[in-house]
Amino acid sequence: MAKKLSTSAESASLPDEAASSAVHFTFLRNHSHVLLLLAAEPDLRLRDLAERVNITERAVQKIVADLEAAGSVTREKDGRRNHYVVHRDQPLRHPVEAHRPVADLIKMVHG
Repeated sequence: MAKKLSTSAESASLPDEAASSAVHFTFLRNHSHVLLLLAAEPDLRLRDLAERVNITERAVQKIVADLEAAGSVTREKDGRRNHYVVHRDQPLRHPVEAHRPVADLIKMVHG
């Protein structure tokens, strides 16, 4: 099962000195978080994705649409539910990492 992404509430438990000097950012962004979660659990509902990534369901809808348009994900209907297929052979999107396929990102995070 995929690990739940940490929230800002968890960082609030840092000691005062560490919290005041901590820089709040993540190396991966919401598009990659959604992609990684779908790779691990292709039957997740948008509502569940939104909760895990800590963004709105509408934002997840937009991200999934972006991933579909880029050819990184295909949505398949299964009755009233969706099943997502992650196309691991697709290149990553940014020029810095475009020489690597989606599979490498998934492998890096999920092993």
